[in-house]
Amino acid sequence: MNPALVTRREGAVLVLSNNNQAARNALSPEYYHAVMEALRAAGTDASVAAVILTGEGGHFCAGGDLNQLATRREMPLAERRLRLEDLNHLMRAIRDCPKPVIAAVEGAAAGAGLSLAMACDMLVAARSAVFSVAYVKVGLTPDGGATSFLAEFMSRQLLTELCLTGERISGERMHAYGCINRLTEPGQALAQALELAQQLAQGPEVATARIKALCRVAHSHSLEQQLALEADHMVEAQGSEESREGIAAFLEKRAPDFARLRGA
Repeated sequence: MNPALVTRREGAVLVLSNNNQAARNALSPEYYHAVMEALRAAGTDASVAAVILTGEGGHFCAGGDLNQLATRREMPLAERRLRLEDLNHLMRAIRDCPKPVIAAVEGAAAGAGLSLAMACDMLVAARSAVFSVAYVKVGLTPDGGATSFLAEFMSRQLLTELCLTGERISGERMHAYGCINRLTEPGQALAQALELAQQLAQGPEVATARIKALCRVAHSHSLEQQLALEADHMVEAQGSEESREGIAAFLEKRAPDFARLRGA
């Protein structure tokens, strides 16, 4: 049996690829648990600088498995909620991983697949990729943080339209909304995501984790809250070996060597 998750290393980059190709990489409990475990391990592994989430076979993720979802109507409400928490735990694991997590999207990112892509810190997608908040078409409502993630980029009116119509959104349109960092030609999303991840891998490990944490809460914090959090991180960073190396490299007109400090 094929594993739910295919993992490989590209230098300091960990690539995690959904392998449910027969169902266009629909989500499964096995996938949730495998990705969460991989993210936890990556968070404490100094040799991993960034993580990419992608999908095998030309699709990112078709969302929840409707065959599995159809059986849940017979379950008590409490058990249905418990099953849904696996998805929520995955979104939290992406948020809480100290390493940058990048989505590389080809083909479909629908339903919870859209949530998964949007949960990542950065998103690289092909022009031909198709995104959809498709729940309404099968009588369901969004989950996995879809409405929260999309609300960071668009008005309430537009968010409501996309959720109530379930219409297909092109990669180009998502890029115009500001949801996509890099828009690529078809078949090039993973290559471009690797290029971006390898660029991040040259940066300072601890400062990168702190910057990710700051960016994660910037849209929800008040200015005073964010000023205080930025100050906390800055005073810590000023005493670090990373800042010692970075400032010395700048003054000496050379490239900083943060890689030697990883795990120190």
